[in-house]
This record gives sequence, structure tokens and C-alpha cells, in this order.
Amino acid sequence: MKLSILGARVIDPASGLDQVTDIHIEACKVVALGAAPAGFVAVDTIDAKGLVAAPGLVDLNVALREPGYSRKGSIVSETRAAAAGGVTSLCCPPKTKPVLDTSAVAELILDRAREAGNTKVFPIGALSKGLDGEQLAELVALRDAGCVAFGNGLESFRNTRTLCRALDYAATFDLTVIFNSQDHDLAEGGLAHEGPTASFLGLPGIPESAETVALARDLLLVEQTGVRAHFSQLTSARGVELIAQAQARGLKVTADVALYQLILTDEALIGFSSLYHVQPPLRTRADREGLRAAVKSGVISAISSHHQPHERDAKLAPFGATEPGISSVELLLPLAMTLVEDGLLDLPTLLKRLSAGPAEALRLPAGKLAVGGAADIVLFDPTASTVAGETWLSKGENCPFIGHSLPGVVRYTLVDGRISHQA
Repeated sequence: MKLSILGARVIDPASGLDQVTDIHIEACKVVALGAAPAGFVAVDTIDAKGLVAAPGLVDLNVALREPGYSRKGSIVSETRAAAAGGVTSLCCPPKTKPVLDTSAVAELILDRAREAGNTKVFPIGALSKGLDGEQLAELVALRDAGCVAFGNGLESFRNTRTLCRALDYAATFDLTVIFNSQDHDLAEGGLAHEGPTASFLGLPGIPESAETVALARDLLLVEQTGVRAHFSQLTSARGVELIAQAQARGLKVTADVALYQLILTDEALIGFSSLYHVQPPLRTRADREGLRAAVKSGVISAISSHHQPHERDAKLAPFGATEPGISSVELLLPLAMTLVEDGLLDLPTLLKRLSAGPAEALRLPAGKLAVGGAADIVLFDPTASTVAGETWLSKGENCPFIGHSLPGVVRYTLVDGRISHQA
């Protein structure tokens, strides 16, 4: 099908393009920017005057909950929610049931994602069998089945020598390893950032050192093995400093941050609302400012939702007995637009952290809006407002932002030139 998007402000952070122009699409690809190619006659058009057209957003961590956790979400429901947030490509973590440590599970996820057709899905394979940190998973078989990177989530390797051997093996095949650096012993039993708020509420704390101790070890192992590494879910200003120092030494490491960590602090826990129970925990205002500065400078090159949908009952127990996580992927663009509204980032830089940055970090075929590339595009109105929760597509309603008025409305999300979401 031939489609023309007319009069949009086209922003492609990867190339630096930022101008009002037209986009012409044919056979899933962008065939021209500006004037239509000779002989091109659009079957459909979208009047995009006043809208911004950008590469579809790339989210590096969206829990789809399938297979195994259908009460929390499904591939159909969560990719539909992602498309509503402007996402066209997403990575799903390996914590499924069974764990994503075999090619059969990877193929199941990819088949169901293709059937749903809402977004492109790139699975993250388990680094160890069963995520138990003892035996290496079949990484090459998982790569061949479609996994783009490998990680163990917050399930740490208890034996550093085993981890080092896993990284050596991954480096041999040029595989990307994702680290969620948190020291198991320092974090064990903790529910909130160790500080005045946790003390006031009587909640067991997780110190900043739970991140920095693990992060320092992981960076040294990355340097020793030469593995390609991405650090996910940074929470502390000190952690960001360690990443910046490693990058300055020439280590090819990248990092992302959960969007809610750029908005919230541990002060949100006053009142004991389980909607703010996340792991790793929300930290201090100083940590939030450090994370924001790193996003602005590019030390952190990717902003992700770290979407974790839960059924209602999972958040109804007393704070310490609830399951951690926030459902937020369908608000990814409007929530991120608050960073522009607050003057932290300009719009092209924000879009880079949401598209080209994450795509480059994991070497994904996404994050660009260019002639010859896939027509994965988000069209949004930066002047309108989204009332969070007015429509809700995720199975998980565990979102503290429901009811808030947020800047920006996603009008269309296109995957391979096909409209997968329309407001």
C-alpha cells in the first residue's frame, strides 16, 4: 500500500533531520522525504500538519508476561499498549515461565508477536539456565532463534568466576550482555532506598552501595573480557559516575534508565502506596538529578519504560508483600514529554534517547526515519494533552500516573507502514 504523510515536522535524531516535510511510504519502506517519487500515487494520506513525525520509539525493557503469567499480561495486550505509547520496537526480558533460556521459548514469543502485529519484538535471552546463575544458557542457539542480547535480570551470579566465564564466552561470539547491577547480599530483604524516608516509614533499606559495588565489579569484568555490555536500570548518581568513568577509559558500554526514575524519588513512598514499589528502588532527589544530567549529556543513551504489568491483587497487600513494578509503556511518550516541558531536554534530544540511542545500544534495526528504512513511525501532537488512564490497554493497571494530565498525544503509530495504533 502507498501512503503519504503530509506536512509533519519530521525529526530523525540519527541523521539530524528536523524540518517540515512529507513522508512517502511503499512496501513497508520510506521511499521518499519531501517530493513524492516519479509515478508515486498515494492510496491513503494522513494530514499531519501540526504533528511531529519521528522514528518509532524503541523500548529496551517491556515485560510481556507471556508465556506463564497470563493473569498479568499477554503479548497481544502489552504490545498493543506499547503501540499506544508510540513504541514500534521493544525488547522483552527473559523472566517468563518457562524462562527464556531455550530457542523454543524465543520462537514462541516471536511467533505470537508476529501474529499480534502491534510492534516488533526482540527477545532478551537468559544468560544462565533458569536464571539461576550457575550454568550458562545455550547462547548461540538463542541468538540463532532471534535473541538480540542476554541477561540475568536482578538474579545475580553468586560465583564471580562463573560470571567471568560467561562473559568470556559471550565475547567470543560478539554477543551483547545486559547487566542489572545490584549486589544480592546488600539488597536482600530491602524494599526502599536506605535513607531518611525508609527510616521514617520503617521499611528495610537497599543502600546505594548495592548498585555501586556490583557495578564496579561488573565494569572490571567487562574490561577484562572485552564483552559488549549494556547496563540497565541505573538508579544512583554514583552509579552514573562509574559508567562515565568507564566510557572515558574507552570501554564500549552503554546504559539506560527507567523513565519513572527521572520523574519520581523515594519521597513518593510516603503514604505506603504500593504503586511506587519498584526494584531497584526509587532513590533520592540528588540521585534523580544525577540521572537526569547523565541523560542530557548522553552518558545514559536510552530511556526505557521498564514496564511490569501486574494483576490487581499483586498490589493490594501491605507494601512489603506486594510485587514490585510499574505499568507504564503506553504512557512512554507523554511521560517522557514532561522532561521537555520541564526544560531538561529539547525535543530532538529526547527523541534520540527514545529511539536511536536504545537501538544503537543493542544494535537493533530500528530507531531511524530515513529513505530506504522501515516505515516505523510515531506521529504525535506535542501541543495536546493525554489524560493517563482515560483509555487503558495494558492488563496491568499498576500505574501511579493514572489520572494525571501529561503533555503530548500519540495520534498514529505505524509499523512497516501499517497503522498499528490510532488515537
